[in-house]
Amino acid sequence: MGLIFFNDKNRFVDVAAKKFRLDDIVDFCTGTGIAMYDTATAVRRLKDNASDKFLEVVTPTDIPALLRQIPQCQAIVTTGEKATDTLCQTFGTSAPATGEYSEFHFEGRPMRLYRMPSSSRAYPLPLEQKAAAYRRLFTALNMV
Repeated sequence: MGLIFFNDKNRFVDVAAKKFRLDDIVDFCTGTGIAMYDTATAVRRLKDNASDKFLEVVTPTDIPALLRQIPQCQAIVTTGEKATDTLCQTFGTSAPATGEYSEFHFEGRPMRLYRMPSSSRAYPLPLEQKAAAYRRLFTALNMV
């Protein structure tokens, strides 16, 4: 977000302390209209790693209830296969390719489901390429 909105990849990082500046992140997201939430409230890791392949969604989040509370929401963004699959099942839409979106309607409201590259350092794509994909998303939503 720092690179996209401020041309500064360390905008939300306390470099000396090697940690994120959470208050700055929350203030930025709140002011920009970005909300973050998990697609599941209960999960089970089937193996001791972070792979979505070995993650079982026990209780999906009630995303429709959240959307009813934020009627100005136009898009949902996922970064992982499991989150994307969970939302596709919830809204009956097809999974978009990474960097793309699929359209669906929620209670008469047109919506987009974006599948974006993972922000994780473990995801093998240079930061600048990840940022370019996110910049396209935020530009399409008139946020940049």
